Amino acid sequence: MYMQMRKRSLKKELQNEKEVQKCAEEFRVVGDPTRLKICYLLCRHSELSVGEIASAVGVSVSAVSHTLTKLKQAGLVEDRRDFRHVYYRFGSSPFSDLLRKRMQSSL
Repeated sequence: MYMQMRKRSLKKELQNEKEVQKCAEEFRVVGDPTRLKICYLLCRHSELSVGEIASAVGVSVSAVSHTLTKLKQAGLVEDRRDFRHVYYRFGSSPFSDLLRKRMQSSL
């Protein structure tokens, strides 16, 4: 009896397909080393410009902009425009909070 109830409970936990898909997408997005480096920098700094990130990571501004767009679409980063410059910061979601804790605990 207990095992049957447990199986039903476990299956019920996975029924929220939308949340499972969202989590999978977030993990996929940060699976790239460059994206992970950008997330690491944004975890450690309140906000950074695209140029600062590109210089630190060692890739073009265009590549960083493209990557930040993907991270923004996934809800992991937020941006702020100041005339000609765009500044990015790490957003607040369960996933980004977990990533932030993980990255900061490894320092």
